Amino acid sequence: MSAEPSKELPLAGIRVLDLSRVLAGPWCTQTLADLGAEVWKIEAPGQGDDTRSWSPPDIGGESTYFLCANRSKESVAVNLKHPEGQRIVRDLARQADVLVENYRLGALEAFGLGYEDLAAINPGLIYCSISGYGRSGPRAAEPGYDFVIQAESGLMSITGEPEGAPIKLGVAITDLVTGMNGVQAILAALLARARNGRGQHIDLALLDGAVSVLANVGAGYLAAGHAPARLGNGHPTVVPYQIFGTRDGSFALAVGNDAQFARLCALLGHPEWSADPGYATNRARVLNRARLIPQLEALFAAENTAHWLERVRAAGIPAGAVRRVDEALNAPEIAARGMIADTADARHGTLRLLRSPLHLRGTPAREPAAPPRLGEHTDAVLARALALDETALASLRGQGAIA
Repeated sequence: MSAEPSKELPLAGIRVLDLSRVLAGPWCTQTLADLGAEVWKIEAPGQGDDTRSWSPPDIGGESTYFLCANRSKESVAVNLKHPEGQRIVRDLARQADVLVENYRLGALEAFGLGYEDLAAINPGLIYCSISGYGRSGPRAAEPGYDFVIQAESGLMSITGEPEGAPIKLGVAITDLVTGMNGVQAILAALLARARNGRGQHIDLALLDGAVSVLANVGAGYLAAGHAPARLGNGHPTVVPYQIFGTRDGSFALAVGNDAQFARLCALLGHPEWSADPGYATNRARVLNRARLIPQLEALFAAENTAHWLERVRAAGIPAGAVRRVDEALNAPEIAARGMIADTADARHGTLRLLRSPLHLRGTPAREPAAPPRLGEHTDAVLARALALDETALASLRGQGAIA
């Protein structure tokens, strides 16, 4: 009989010094916190992370944008423009396993907090830099914002209706992808350090991450010279795979192979389509999209959404309702997966927060803790990590180094 799996958090004992702001870096460090790392979020006194002021929406004056990317962290208010503030962060870096930052090029070096500075005092430090265009190249000094990166990466050019304008995704996808890339790179660096004992510098660019998720569309251009166009909700290489209108709304239909298409034809009363050389294979359907789709649209428009969802799903073909955000977050399958947590909070009593989507059976992610107020953990972290007593902390506050 096998032993019970360990319930220890996967990254228990890992300390993360978080010098990042807004979304890409905080998204990365939030995932590390979910996995059990101790995350010290360094924020400017009196101001904090930029997203603390990004509202509405808000709850009691607190930005929900900030809440989305900062669960389970400790906020430490340190003035990096003050020499003593720089010393504090340098001392924390001696104790840290990982540092994540997204300052402009050269800013942390000016404070004596660049990679070379900190690697000299902590050779095992994994130092992850996140920027718009990377720490090398002709645009390394430029700021990078998701909206601009979506435009420059080609993502906008393939999003939107064929005759319409390029459209951005509804969330800051290049920030989120880069945050995920940061987690992957940091975990890989931790594994490498376990073998060789050395830390390293990780250089992540939003533009790199955005271009990488062009995926099949990018490969189509690189390998075959195919210049993609916008297809609205259609798919460039799979048909039918899009939104279809119904008598009372619409639904998403994803016919992923020829067998599914044959079943669709049968339930629509046109079994002969699956044998038609113009439709029998996916390649044929893509080439004859303009002929097939209007026929499908006319059939689906004749019945209600619920009718089609029941019949299409019963045939084993992927289909789903086009939900609003509130409908998605209150869906029974989201509840069944435990994705939403009622989290204790000192100010609001409870906050409804998302849990980590990483379901590890043996070492599950931690239960969310409420995102911190600005400087909430300054004294506790500095006392615990640097052994500073009340006298030392009061002196630093008096100098304006901490708050």
